[in-house]
Amino acid sequence: MLLMTVARQGLCLSRSQFGVLYRHAVPMGTTAKEEMNKFWAKNTQLNRPVSPHVSIYKWSIPMMMSISHRGTGVALSSGISAFALAALVLPESYPYYLDLIHSMTFGPQFLAFSKFALAFPVAYHTFNGIRHLAWDLGKGFKIPEVYRSGYIVIALTVLTSIGLAAM
Repeated sequence: MLLMTVARQGLCLSRSQFGVLYRHAVPMGTTAKEEMNKFWAKNTQLNRPVSPHVSIYKWSIPMMMSISHRGTGVALSSGISAFALAALVLPESYPYYLDLIHSMTFGPQFLAFSKFALAFPVAYHTFNGIRHLAWDLGKGFKIPEVYRSGYIVIALTVLTSIGLAAM
């Protein structure tokens, strides 16, 4: 209710009250479309690739870890959403599907690999997220520190995934 009242009051303010904000604004001499056409014409004339272009970068550990962090985030979000949707849509209850999985006979190697495959993205995203939080605090931005923390994240991820798969 308070939000609606404040919004209505904000909409009812007259233009004169905002005169201070736009009094010194200078109208643009060109439109956005003209600026974009000039931009693309210049890049075409100079034979520039669309940036960032994968072919001009040398692949590095931090680059691959950044891409992997985003990928694991999308995969984990999609997986959780799919399981939640399945729980809402499927006709039976959770114990029925759990018994169904237990009734299937998988070898111990397949079971260990499956546990590792589920644990790896969770562990990786968690440890790399902690690394990003350290970066948010301004720590570890020097190139050797970036590589060192990347190798630590990879090592912790593998060890944690193996430990969780062994449970």
